[in-house]
Amino acid sequence: MRFTLWAALFGFVGVALGAFGAHALKKHVDAHDLEIWETAVKYQLFHALALIGVDSALWIARGAGHDSVKGALGVAGICFIVGISIFSGSLYALVGTGVRKLGMVTPIGGVGLLAGWAALGWAAWKMRT
Repeated sequence: MRFTLWAALFGFVGVALGAFGAHALKKHVDAHDLEIWETAVKYQLFHALALIGVDSALWIARGAGHDSVKGALGVAGICFIVGISIFSGSLYALVGTGVRKLGMVTPIGGVGLLAGWAALGWAAWKMRT
C-alpha cells in the first residue's frame, strides 16, 4: 500500500495543479508554457495510476508466491516516484520561474519513468509462469 499512498498524493496534487493551470495560470503564461504545464500534469496523473498498478502487482505477487518479483516491483515504484518528481517537477518549475534551463533536467525524469515501466514489465514477465 505504500505506492498507493504516493499515488494518492500525486493524484491529488496533479488534479489541483491541472485546475490551477486551466483557470489561473492561463492568464499569466503564453500558450506554449500552458502546454508544457499540461504535459507535466498529464504525465503526473498517468504515472500516479501506474503506482496503483505497482501496488496491485505487489499484492498479486505476494498472494501467488512470486517473491522473486517483489524487488523489481519495488524498483518500478521508486522509479515512478522519482521520475514523476523530476519530470513533472522540472516542467512546473520551468513554467513557474521562466528559467528555461530547467528543461535540461526533464529527460532525467523521463528516464526514471521509462525505467519504472521496464521494471514493471520485467516483473510481469517473471510472474507469467
